[in-house]
Amino acid sequence: MNFDWNDIPILLALSRHGSMSAAGRALGVDPSTMSRRLVAAESALQTRLFIRDNAGYKATDAGVAFLGYAERILGDVQSMLLETRNEASAINGSVRITAVDFLFSHWLVQHMPKLARTYPNLQLQLIPANRALSFTRREADFALRLARPAEDAALVMRKVADIGFAVYAATPFAQLPPEQWPQQPWLGYGEDLDDTPEMCWLRRFVPDACFALRASSVTTLIHACQSGLGMALLPCLLGEREGLVRLSGTVVAREIWLLAHRDAGRIGRFQAVSDWLREVFDQDAAQFSGELLDGRALGEVEISRG
Repeated sequence: MNFDWNDIPILLALSRHGSMSAAGRALGVDPSTMSRRLVAAESALQTRLFIRDNAGYKATDAGVAFLGYAERILGDVQSMLLETRNEASAINGSVRITAVDFLFSHWLVQHMPKLARTYPNLQLQLIPANRALSFTRREADFALRLARPAEDAALVMRKVADIGFAVYAATPFAQLPPEQWPQQPWLGYGEDLDDTPEMCWLRRFVPDACFALRASSVTTLIHACQSGLGMALLPCLLGEREGLVRLSGTVVAREIWLLAHRDAGRIGRFQAVSDWLREVFDQDAAQFSGELLDGRALGEVEISRG
């Protein structure tokens, strides 16, 4: 029996959703057909691709290897069809960008009107997420990440900015000398962000800090800081724009990387968005780094990054 290449989307959907019913709904295929296609594919390949337990369907080791190739094949086919239909040169349609939420809500949306005026038929979809999304399945077309990603032959990646973090607070904290800071209430990042450079710095500088609040949302931390709940280590780009008092120089620096599928450059709307992202990052580079704003050096107090 020959393998039916039309089964690739079915097998990928089963891997993604973990159940016949959920995968079937996503594809508009009834579960019994899904089950028959899985049996046929495993028979053609003469190997088990999935095992079923109480949690649903999970790929075997052979299945993991197969699905890796299947994603690349499906991505190549989709790219071929896009170009064949002359969609590659048209700057219209949707483009999905994923990033941490604060980059969208506090920065990127301010630059979108110019893009909309230049390309009125282009539609951006902003997806706030920390987890990795699939480029092959078009869960995302671009990703902005706060660390250099692992090398991946299927992706192109480029560092687009350095983002600095400094200590910020509301006015009542502004007159306190740095030696008194460890005794003040602090705002920390959520437990899911414990291993980030920001939390590592906070634990070193204020090891006995009693956090008045911990939150995974930078927007929440900014509002809490504005209310006077405590001091916070925040991205300089946001702290300056939200009217908080900056109390230190840049004490943590991270890199922002732009990721895209290797074939994105062949498609007009993706190239247009890529060029736009690079332009706006270059335009606001000084604000991202936190080293300069309005032509002046910032930071009344310099604190070690160590």
